[in-house]
Parts: sequence; C-alpha cells; structure tokens
Amino acid sequence: MATSRSRVSLRRDTERPFRRVLVANRGEIAVRIIRAARGLGMETVAVFSDADADSLHVHVADQAVRIGPSSPAESYLNVDALVDAARRTGVEAVHPGYGFLAERAEFAAACVEAGLVFVGPPATVIASLGDKIAARRVAAAVGVPAVPGTLDSLDLSRPDGIDAIEAEAERIGFPLLVKAAAGGGGRGMRRVDRPDQLPAALAAGAAEAGSAFGDGSVYLERLLSPARHVEVQLLGDAMGTVIAIGERDCSLQRRHQKLVEEAPAPGLSPAQRRRLHEWAIRIGLAAGLQNAATCEFLLDRDGDMWFLEVNVRLQVEHGVTELVGGVDLVVEQFLLASGRPLSVAALAAAATATDPGAHAIEVRIGAEDPSADFAPTPGTIRRWVMPVGPGVRVDAGIEEGQAVAPMYDSLIAKIMVHGTDRDEALGRLRRALDDTEIAGLQTTLPFHRFVVRDADFLAGSVSTDWVADRWDGGTERDRARVDAVAAAAHLGPRRDGGRATKAAHPSGASTRRREAVRQAAIDRWPR
Repeated sequence: MATSRSRVSLRRDTERPFRRVLVANRGEIAVRIIRAARGLGMETVAVFSDADADSLHVHVADQAVRIGPSSPAESYLNVDALVDAARRTGVEAVHPGYGFLAERAEFAAACVEAGLVFVGPPATVIASLGDKIAARRVAAAVGVPAVPGTLDSLDLSRPDGIDAIEAEAERIGFPLLVKAAAGGGGRGMRRVDRPDQLPAALAAGAAEAGSAFGDGSVYLERLLSPARHVEVQLLGDAMGTVIAIGERDCSLQRRHQKLVEEAPAPGLSPAQRRRLHEWAIRIGLAAGLQNAATCEFLLDRDGDMWFLEVNVRLQVEHGVTELVGGVDLVVEQFLLASGRPLSVAALAAAATATDPGAHAIEVRIGAEDPSADFAPTPGTIRRWVMPVGPGVRVDAGIEEGQAVAPMYDSLIAKIMVHGTDRDEALGRLRRALDDTEIAGLQTTLPFHRFVVRDADFLAGSVSTDWVADRWDGGTERDRARVDAVAAAAHLGPRRDGGRATKAAHPSGASTRRREAVRQAAIDRWPR
C-alpha cells in the first residue's frame, strides 16, 4: 500500500500544477521562478516597471506586462496593478518571489479574493509569522526560547510613552536593537548602545519601516554579539505535515544583510542540528504553515540557541539547500500551492537533513563598493563573464549591456558551489570567483575573494560581527591596485619601504596587454 502511494505521488508531481502563472517580482529571482515554472510545463507572465522594460526576466517569460513607473511604490509594490495584470493575462497563480510584497498578508488575500492562487503561505500564516512580534509570541507559546525583547509593538503615539519604553529597554539590557515588526533585510533596524540614543532610534526605525513595508510598528530586542545566524528551511503541505530540509549559516552580513550563506551550518553538533530542526517544525506546526518558510535562530558565544524570526517566503539563499538536499524549492512551492502533499524529493531531503552528505556555499554579487561601506554603485554592465564547471551554479538577473537601476536592490547575481564536503566546496568557490569578470561598475567581488582566503572563514569561525571586525575595504582596494598595476608594468609589488623592484621584462611584451591588466585593476576597484 505504501508503495502504491509513492507511485501516485511520483506521477502527480510530474503533472503541471497550473496552466499559466504570473511572477510578481523582478531580477534574478524572477528569472529563477520563470525557469522553474517552464520546467513544470507552465506558461509564465512577467511584470515590469519602466526601468525594467529591457530586463532579462522580461525576455525569458512567455509574456510581459507593464505595471507602472520605475518607483517600486508605483509598480512592484502596487497590489492593484499586480492583481489587474494577473486578471488581464488569465493566470491561475501568482508567485511573489522574495522582497516587495512576498510577506504582505494583504497581497496574499487580494490574490485569493481575485480567484488566484498565491504561491506561498496563506494570508493567515503570513500574519501570524511574517509579523516578527506575532512570531515571537508563537515561539513562546510552544516553548522555543526567543531572543530577549518585547512581545508587543511599541506605542510611539503618546509623548509620555517614552518613559515606559525606556524602562522596558533597561529591563532587556543594552546594547539592543529597535526592529521593524514587518519585513526584513535590516530595514527599520537601529542599534542602541545607551538610553539617550533610544528616542532617535525609535523615530528613525519606525519611519524607515513605514516607508519600506507600509507598517511602522517596531519592537525592542537584545543585541546578541558575537553570534552566529543559522536558519532552518521549512516546507508544509495542506494535510498538516511540516518538515525541515536542512539549515544554513548566514552569519557573514553587513548592516544585517547577508553576504555569504552555506549549508549545512559548519561546526554544529548533531544534537544542536536536531534541536534547531525540531524547534523550527514546532513553530511551523503551531502556525499551520503551508508552502515554504524559514525559521531563523541566533547562536550566542556560549552555544545557547535563540529563536529570532520567521521569513514566510522563499529565501534569497534557498539555492544552497537545494544543492545539498537535491530538491527544487520553487517547484515544491508550485506543487504545494496546487494542493498536493509534500513530494517524494522533499521527504527524502528531510530524512537526511540532520546528516547531509554534501556542502554548498553561496556568495551574493551586488552592485556595491565594498571599500566604501558597501555603498550602492548603479551603472551599466560592460563585461559579464560568469563561472562554469563542476559543482558551480549561477543565478543571475542581468546581462552584459544592461543597467543596474538605483531604485532597486543591488543584488545582480548569486554564485553557488557544492561539493562532497566543505573543503571541496571552498576550492570550487575560489576558482569560480577568480573566473568571474564584471566590468562597468564596482561589485562585491573583491570582498568575496578576500573572504574565501581568510583563515577564520576557512575554519568556519565567523559571526555576525565578522565583516566589521575583519574587513578593511580601503586597505584591500589600495593593495589590489598597487599589485595589479605593478604587474601590468612588469614591476614587482611594493615591499619594504614602499619601493618597487624592476622585474625581468619579457621579450616582446605587449603594451596592449599591460594596459588591459591595468584596466582590469581599475574595473575591479574603479572608485
């Protein structure tokens, strides 16, 4: 009988879940979803703003619809425009990707009200887990310890309310964070080291949260430092089954935004891994999770583990879990949204999640200057060469000649590698990064090349403070320029006393080649 059910499940998993779907997003994640949908035999509809009219996700979709001007508020955050585009194109389902409206319960509800399937958790689950305060309450209710902080949003409307908030902050202890109840990515977050900094942090955090997410609610949470950031990937079906298919370490961050992710999290004991998975499942079951979500935790210096939040959507870093577990999470999302039970592939990944037989690492390539505190660097891509080879995967949403617009997230590609163990994955990542070429604007490539040769990272000994403690972008930029320009001129790199030593000049050395090497150094660090 069990064999018969497995055969039915396998057969049903190969049937297309929907005839046509709309992807309510842009960039690399839109391209990723479109390709997964096409693999399931579904037609795809892309949406675009004026700034994205010639973008890659528009070209790879079967159909594309303009939804508004370049401003996100008038396009990708416009619920009415997206629902109207879905109705006009006759789609059956809407996939929100990540960011924008992916964790907005009102968008999920609007899709359902329009007769569309929302490819993600139901609106009720988004409301109970996507709101960080509500998620903290769920964790507390099922006995999962959360990072110390408040369980209610702060009332900033009363002038005399600050006294009560200051008293609560003293109870929690400094340093602490003001955090947005909605959304993520570090927006609406402010560090507070002293009581006198609290009023300004509350005002700034609430204002940024309101602008980014349409919800200015904030709460207080103790700042655990140093700490590791580890998250558990969950999947749930309509029959009430919730599974964990592995965890990821996302500790390398700048301004609370992730830069490098890997699966499984290095250094965890089997007991720690099992406990994290069990806690995450407990929270998912309590909230009635359906579709995909990620339960995030912090591990402090003493090895204690604390619930942080839940992301009720597909994560940017989902690919490393796919590479380790052998399951396509976007395909799973579509199958689950169509009402099917968890697939054979998903159940198999869950069965080996606490003892994985592979390792994967992802680096986020962003249009940012890592020598200037990762400031955005919009511009046009003049050269675009991505790595290939065994164990290498690239998810990108841009092509050579396209522009990186200033009004959207700076992520332009994700380079992922996997191997039988972490050492093999690290070797492949070093080669992949050395093979990558991007010119026309500054990217985070120099930072990632530094990371994969750093002793602490190689040992798996990193924390959320690692970037602030170890990365000196200006110094690394200057060193790279000196070495590269010296090599182009056939001079040895500067050593003691800042002197350069003349190297042997190869017979017939090409001036054009030297200029090309010099220009490559400038392209790598153009500012």
